[in-house]
Amino acid sequence: MVQGIIIPADNTAPLRTAALDSLEDYQQAVGGWFEAVDIPDRGVTMYVNEEGLIRDLPFNRRATFLWRFHVPQARDARLVGDVAVVGLTDDEGESTELPNELRERLLEPAVYRVRTRVHAGGTWHEEPIDRDGYLETVVWSALLQEISPTLEVWIERVGGAVEESNEP
Repeated sequence: MVQGIIIPADNTAPLRTAALDSLEDYQQAVGGWFEAVDIPDRGVTMYVNEEGLIRDLPFNRRATFLWRFHVPQARDARLVGDVAVVGLTDDEGESTELPNELRERLLEPAVYRVRTRVHAGGTWHEEPIDRDGYLETVVWSALLQEISPTLEVWIERVGGAVEESNEP
């Protein structure tokens, strides 16, 4: 059994954990048949409803921008409906647990700061507003990159050592 995190399409709904053990568990989490969307550099697979666009499910802003921030090729894609997040599949094709670092970022309240720079080796500039929550910070960071695709973005936890860049 894998403990996953559900990112609801409703932006006002909190993230929640769910035991994802069987095909039916994944189908229930996303509301139907599902397909995998990977974020390889973070060790994550997101499961989405494979008919979500056809069924006109609501846009999932948080999951979409999490994917776009970490997978630059996905900048034009959008995810819809509730999304289940677990670790990448193992050699037997089974889902694994989420990396602890990401689980903590998604579930534990914290304040994050965004730093940007135009080119490698340049000066980092601190964005003027810190953000509550990791996903809201990722949404803002991905939007900054869409406005300026050459922008390098760095996310850091305020008062902590957790840092990450969108660069591989």
